Amino acid sequence: MTQGDGRLSHDLDPHDRGPQDACGVFGVWVPADEATRAEVSKLTYYGLYALQHRGQESAGIAVSDGARIVVFKDMGLVAQVFDESVLNTLRGHVSVGHCRYSTTGSPTWENAQPTFRSSSDGSLALTHNGNLINTPELAAKLDPGELAGTSDTEVLTALLASRGGPGTGTFEAALQVLPTVRGAYSLVFMDERTLYAARDPQGIRPLVLGRLPVAGHAGHGGQIRQGWAVASETAALDIVGAQFVREIEPGELLAIDEGGLRSQRFAEADPKGCLFEYVYLARPDTTIAGRNVHSTRVEVGRLLAREHPADADLVIPTPESGTPAAIGYAEASGIPYGQGLVKNSYVGRTFIQPSQTIRQRGIRLKLNPLREAIAGKRLVVVDDSIVRGNTQRAIVSMLREAGAAEVHVRISSPPVAWPCFYGIDFATRAELIAGSLNVEEIRASLGADSLGFISLEALISATRLPARRLCRACFDGEYPIPVEEDARGKYLLEGAGK
Repeated sequence: MTQGDGRLSHDLDPHDRGPQDACGVFGVWVPADEATRAEVSKLTYYGLYALQHRGQESAGIAVSDGARIVVFKDMGLVAQVFDESVLNTLRGHVSVGHCRYSTTGSPTWENAQPTFRSSSDGSLALTHNGNLINTPELAAKLDPGELAGTSDTEVLTALLASRGGPGTGTFEAALQVLPTVRGAYSLVFMDERTLYAARDPQGIRPLVLGRLPVAGHAGHGGQIRQGWAVASETAALDIVGAQFVREIEPGELLAIDEGGLRSQRFAEADPKGCLFEYVYLARPDTTIAGRNVHSTRVEVGRLLAREHPADADLVIPTPESGTPAAIGYAEASGIPYGQGLVKNSYVGRTFIQPSQTIRQRGIRLKLNPLREAIAGKRLVVVDDSIVRGNTQRAIVSMLREAGAAEVHVRISSPPVAWPCFYGIDFATRAELIAGSLNVEEIRASLGADSLGFISLEALISATRLPARRLCRACFDGEYPIPVEEDARGKYLLEGAGK
């Protein structure tokens, strides 16, 4: 295994960040004799680049040439961790990759993924999107010396490796372990020769399968072989030129090797896909359950205009997550759509820790008003969600300073009033402004002239999925996997944190 320099990046302002997803996962398998042409490490790099929005804390890639797994990971963005020289050393025909935002376990190199373990049958590298809620129970099955990190993924990797034995391969070990795991997990992992993917029985976090074109030639039986890719989102398949095949089913374990694809259920499917993926987490060019995310968000904006009309001159988005809903709001309301805030595209993560003075004005690093466009105007400002309220409060103040006559805030999700234990970083009701304030109190806190949230029923209708197939816990407090106070799995070991 290869280690990087272990630098830790910082948010510009941790109090102003939006909701963060646990991670993005990606995997590639190609026939061994196509490995040189396919350059799986570079395919994985591009896949992770497409998934960078799902995690900006660390990145890693594991590659196997059929005999040995090599892992390279470090703290930072994908483009900061990898360069041409590093990728050229990662040669093989099977690969997994990961970009991380920690929701359990400290943000340290040890908890960066892929995690790696040797077993009696070989080696294992694993990536995980989601959050387990019975981590302490799972960790109790291991000796303390078996854990090198503090994350739930570290525990899962150690369990899979320890359950392997003489004659017990990775696939069989996974069939033993996964039924005991509770929580959200979309897994992409590998041993020396095989790529694996698995999804929890509720399918809370997304995971999709794609077919990769390879130069290829006739293999056994004279049939043309092909490569495969697995990713958190269909947009990552698009980036590497893979054709979407299907979603990995909830409760399904999939293996890909020279023998083709094999699949087995380890649990009965009870689909409860995360509704917040449609609101914020997924890229707009991703498709979930057959529904394009951008189209869903535009439709939510239309419904929002009908539920919460405003007498205004201009509809503007909070770039860029509020843009699709703002387009829909303007279309349904007849109010002109325009740009009122300019986003600095290069602000995200930085290795320079801002001073307190700069931190207090940190929103200006990200957004700046177009004074000529908004001065004297009655504005409808559309954003995707309100979590803590700090960013929206700063935006309302900024727009008023720039001369806006009125500021009407419209939110394309219901109030986020309950914590998520399945892979999104809001852990307690105390962190959530809607956990303790009603809509009028939130409006007053933001300093807006009016405030309107889309109803939960309207948001669900825009996805075109029945409510029973969606996890809405952050909106209504109804958790599809029961979560006990002492088993929420946010922290594994004493002193471990995000």
